[in-house]
Amino acid sequence: MSTGTQPPRPSARPARSRLRTFLPLGVAAWLVLEIWLLTLLAGATNGLVVFLLLVAGVVLGSVVIKRAGRRAFRNLTEALREQQAGAPPESRREVGNGLTMLAGLLLILPGLVSDAVGLLLLLPPVQRAVRRGTERQVDRRLREARPGTLGDAYRQARMHRPDGKVVQGEVVREDPADDPRDPRPPLTR
Repeated sequence: MSTGTQPPRPSARPARSRLRTFLPLGVAAWLVLEIWLLTLLAGATNGLVVFLLLVAGVVLGSVVIKRAGRRAFRNLTEALREQQAGAPPESRREVGNGLTMLAGLLLILPGLVSDAVGLLLLLPPVQRAVRRGTERQVDRRLREARPGTLGDAYRQARMHRPDGKVVQGEVVREDPADDPRDPRPPLTR
């Protein structure tokens, strides 16, 4: 005897990624390590030294983030000024401020390990190495992206042809009757 309903199917949940599995464990281990190191430092010196070290990290991180933000804003205004003046875009490659801001954020976070990593990220050779490694990792992930994933959507948005070739060119309007100031007819369904 059947009731006309389908029997429930076993749910085929996708396998959980390694990042989602180990990230909470890694964050918990990092927090325990930071607290342990701060207690060791407090035991070796006193609480005032630990407090002053944490305040110095916050102040230094704030200064780093503020300088990086000002530099990013200055680069943006210069690029906009050049674009409005009609100057051709310069081919210089600007160094981004993302890693510098990340270094400032790590300095603001309380802890000795995060401060050490933040100070390392302020060094230009370390920034170049991290940037190259990140670019390689992102490129590899985008090449391996399966259809229907976010990486595939990003890759499709970056390219102009399905085979991955980007066709360089520019649009030239030769019809003088196609004046963009003419009123456009309303869109119909």
